[in-house]
This record gives sequence, structure tokens and C-alpha cells, in this order.
Amino acid sequence: MIEHCCAEMTLQADRRCGAHPDVFACPDALVRFEPKFLEYGLIVHDGGSACREIAFCPWCGARLPESRRDRWFDTLEARGIDPWEDDVPPEFEDGRWLREDPTGLASTGEDAPRAR
Repeated sequence: MIEHCCAEMTLQADRRCGAHPDVFACPDALVRFEPKFLEYGLIVHDGGSACREIAFCPWCGARLPESRRDRWFDTLEARGIDPWEDDVPPEFEDGRWLREDPTGLASTGEDAPRAR
């Protein structure tokens, strides 16, 4: 698991509801964290799966990591994998691929995500 910026973000990003297995269906869920992209978003409770990406933590004000969404697609493409057509390797479905590619993180000036 990724170490988030503060206790409240950890609580929100890692929230699991027993009554609502889908985070978008839970009215108490505020934040969606997508580990494979290192992306944080505020959930838009409109009956769908919309999120509004955020750059700062609403609770502690810390700058959140830049999304790796574009790099995720670029890395898969470089390996000849089409995520819409091909099976995506399991390490690309969570944050492991980021730890395995330190050169991409170094170019952003950030440290690799820390596992808890």
C-alpha cells in the first residue's frame, strides 16, 4: 500500500465500506486513489464513476504526486501492450510498476512511492 500524506488522507483513500463494495456507490466515500497512476480525485456522487483530480490534500494541504497516467500508457505502449485489447501485466494494475521504473520517477524529481 502507498503511504499517503496524512492520517485523514489515508483514512479516506483506503476507505472500504462493508455496505458498498463499489466506492462510487458509497455516499461516505470522498476520495478515490488510483495507485497505478498515483492519482487522487474527489468523487463526484452523480451515480457514475466520475472523479475530479486534485493536486493538494484537502486536509493537510500537502502537494500530491503528479499523475502517472500518461507515463502508464507510454510504458505499456513501449512494451507493445495495448491496454484496451491486451492483458495488462498485474504489476501495472497497482503501484508496483512505478517502483520497478526508477528512471521515470527520477525525471519528475520525486522519490518512489513508499510501501506500507
